Formats: sequence, C-alpha cells, structure tokens
Amino acid sequence: MVGADQTLRPFLWRAAKLHPDSEIVSRTARGIERYGYDEYDDRTAQLANALDAAGVESGDRVATFCWNHHRHAETYFGVPNSGAQLHTINPLLPDHHIQYIVENAEDRLLFVDPSLVEKLEGAADSEAFESVEQFVVMDEAVPDTSLDPVTDYESFVGDQPTDYDWPSLSGDTPAGMCYTSGTTGKPKGVEYTQQMLWGHTMATLTPQGLAFEESDVIMPVVPMFHVNAWGIPYSATAAGAKQVYPGPAPEPADLASLIEEEGVTFTAGVPTVWLGLLEYLAENDADMSSLERIVIGGSAAPESLIREFDEEYDVEVLHAWGMTETAPIGTVSHLKSKMDDWSKEDQYEKRGKQGLIAPGLEFKVVGDDGEEVPWNGEDFGEMYIKGPWVTQSYFKRPEANEQDFEGEWLKTGDVVTVDSDGYVKIIDRAKDVIKSGGEWISSVELENALMAHDEVAEATVVGVPHERWQERPVAFVVPVEGTDEDALKESILAQIREEYPRWWAPDEVVFIEEVPKTATGKFDKKVLREQYDDESLVAGSVPEEAAPDEE
Repeated sequence: MVGADQTLRPFLWRAAKLHPDSEIVSRTARGIERYGYDEYDDRTAQLANALDAAGVESGDRVATFCWNHHRHAETYFGVPNSGAQLHTINPLLPDHHIQYIVENAEDRLLFVDPSLVEKLEGAADSEAFESVEQFVVMDEAVPDTSLDPVTDYESFVGDQPTDYDWPSLSGDTPAGMCYTSGTTGKPKGVEYTQQMLWGHTMATLTPQGLAFEESDVIMPVVPMFHVNAWGIPYSATAAGAKQVYPGPAPEPADLASLIEEEGVTFTAGVPTVWLGLLEYLAENDADMSSLERIVIGGSAAPESLIREFDEEYDVEVLHAWGMTETAPIGTVSHLKSKMDDWSKEDQYEKRGKQGLIAPGLEFKVVGDDGEEVPWNGEDFGEMYIKGPWVTQSYFKRPEANEQDFEGEWLKTGDVVTVDSDGYVKIIDRAKDVIKSGGEWISSVELENALMAHDEVAEATVVGVPHERWQERPVAFVVPVEGTDEDALKESILAQIREEYPRWWAPDEVVFIEEVPKTATGKFDKKVLREQYDDESLVAGSVPEEAAPDEE
C-alpha cells in the first residue's frame, strides 16, 4: 500500500486547522509578542516564499544563529517544509568552531539575532563564510554591521504571499542539521531527515515520551540552537499546545515571570537552569502553581533538585537522556504503574535514573570484553543504541564514522547500568569515569552527592593523575555565599565517606567561583583537567586502608 511520506508539514497543518487561536508567545527585546497558529502558518509560508525569492533551492542549507523566539520558530517549519535544510548554529561556540561549521555545511543563507550580530561579525570575517550569500537579522531593522549583504527579517518576509505551494517531500529529504559541541575535537555534523524528525515527534507525544496535550503551555528553555530544542517546537506544534519562548539569555526572574503570567505547565532545560530558578524562588515570591512538569537533560540532575521541586512546588521532574546523534530524546524516567504504591524514597531512587528507552528505539550495554552486560543494576558498560531517529553517520567525517559506529549501532560513549526494571542509569561518560587502583569511580554519583549538600551551589569531580593509583578524584566546589570553606570541606568529605567506600572520597576539595560550562550549559571538565593536571593535588593523599585494591 502506498501512503504519504512521513514529513513535518502535517504537524503545522493540523495545528493551524484545529487550534488556530492557540498562542505562540515570545519574549523579545521589545517586550512580549504573541499570535495564533493561524498567523504562524501564514508567516512560515511567507518565509518559504522569501527563501525561494532569495534563490534557496531544495537541499540547500539555511543557518540560524539565534535564541528562542517566534521568528526562530518560524524557520523550524518554513525552511525544511520548503525542501531546504535547517542548520542551527550554537552562538556560544568559539569563533574557529563557528567558522569550521559554516564552511563544512556550506550554508547559503544565515539568520542572526540582533544581540548576536557582533559575535557573528568576529567569525564571519573569514573565507569560511564564502558560501553565505545573504544575512538576515531577526528584527524589524538592521543594526550598524559589517555583515554584507544584510536585511532585516520583516523586510525579508513582509511582502511575500501567505500561501505557498508546499512541495511533496520524501521521508529521506534532509530537514535539519546540528553539530556536536566539539569538546573532544572538531564539531561533528549530524543530519536529520524529515522521517527522523517525524518519528522523534511521534514518540515524544506518547505517554512514554513527553505526553504533550493541547491544553499544555510549553516553554522550551533548552536552546533552539541545540538539537532542535530537544524537538519540543515540533511536538508542541503537533499537539496544538500554546508555546512560550523565553527569548535571549533569560534570567531566573524572566523564567519565573513567564511561568506565572503565561500559565506554563511544562518546561525543559539543563540542571543549572533549574538550580538557578530554585535559588531565585528561595528569595522572591512567584506563583509556580501552573507548572506541572520539568524535563531535565544534558547532565544528571541531583536528587536534591528533584526532591525540592516535588516537595516545595508539587512539580514533577522527569529525567531524560539523549544526544545530538539521537535527535535527541532516547530515554525518559517515567515510573511504571506498579511503582505508584512505592515509598517516596524508592520512587526517588528510580526517578534519579535516566529512565526507560523511548518507544521505537533499541539499546544494548557492551562491556570491555565486547559482550553484552546483564540488566542487574550493578554491571556496567558502554551504551549502544539504534532506531529510526538515530543517525548512522556524521556529515563529511568518515574517520569519526569508523570510530563511533558498529554496524547499525551508535556507540554513545556513555557508561551505564540497567536495572531489572529496564531503567538506564548513566554512570559516567567513558572519558570522565575515574579509574583508581583498577576500580571505577563514578564522577556523576559523587557530583550528585556533593550538590545535595545545603552549602554547595555547584560541584563537579574530575580524575587527576596519581603515580600509584593511576587516577584520584578531585572535587571542584562552588560554595554558597558566606560559607566557611574549611568547615564545608570537612562536612563534604564526612558525608561522602558515610555514603560511599572511603576510596571514593575526593582526595582534595578545590573551591572555585564557577564551574566552567560548555556551549550547551554542561559542566566542562576538560577545562578543569587542563588547569589542574597536577599530581601534587593528590600525591600521597590516599590512606593505605582506603586504597581501592586493598580494601
């Protein structure tokens, strides 16, 4: 039987027809802007006509260099549904990475936010941007800039018709593109086809995914330049839900205000965002009563964060896991129905894991010996994954393809355990796990334990070289303002030694003002390793009775 190809277009068509008055709300430099799905549909058609007029053809790549707002959301449907490929660029990357990405992708047109024009100018002054034929500033006017040729977005789309003869696309048509953050080398391009994004959207709409409803008010705080904002703009549109975009660099006060004023029920972002919101709420009054769910990904959420949102604000925190290569959602930590009557403590233990595999995907855990690891919650290995929205190759990177794929399986680089109920728990990134005296120490577990301490604002753990034990853990801690650091150090170490084997305890606690972050908001351990690659931090500090190979 022949049916229609699986593409993005029907999601917006449905929203415009069934939910024309549901709002797209956007925080901008000029204030709050809003319109309904009917106007959103019209403006994506205008954008598609404008792309045609600019000479963009099927298969061409159109880049964005933007924050989370309604104009950026228009490119999510206007670009891929016209047959071109949407390439979202992370503006927080260093200039040389941006130059590599644009040159590698051969972008023809580039949309840029007004607040990011100066940043882009620094990168664009290079032959790497030779393919870019037009810059479009996401505003109603063009600031003083060296970018050329350049126009503003409203002029670019404003005179175009609000109807468009959308092409009939095949499911394997390239629709999106995102590059990895490049923390271990050059960024790697990941392409998403129409069918990949369709499949990811359908899976996230299920109760086992993110379970969006038409009645939801959805605010993606995760950046739209990072893996399609975890696919939320697509799945929210498919559901016909109200969407709220927090705009450029939102502060905790901005997020709290949007939640209260727009009635946000669902939001998503990395843990540091929600730790910042909790700090703000502790000192400021804000009505969080509409908020029902927060999805946390990017790095592990401390159990203390999950507890505080649950117990203080009646908000369910859902752990999720994914990668740029998985478009990105791979697991979500929903409780099974049999766990409804479990104690809170047992439920928290499950919710602290990265969760159950999303419908449509398969995974396995492979040990150092190449054999599959049993699901017993103790044995661990590297997670391999495959499925309809998991990439099977990188863009123009054959050497990375050989390293990161084994047949149809993507080797994730995540070290995990899986319990008998099927819940995945990330032990560490393969490059971050600490090997001490022949035994493994999970930096993630230590970080969660550290951040559970009331006087710790942020914390991360890295392995530092050790002459005898190969590596030893060192904790880097951002204390709460006004904390006695000497007393905190003793308290931290006592807490760790009570919960874990003595040889897991960090050999040193280094107090810092801020944990370095990657361009996607994750803790950047590479920076700390480079700064503190010094055996003197831990030399001789492990007591004999606590040594891992003698305990």
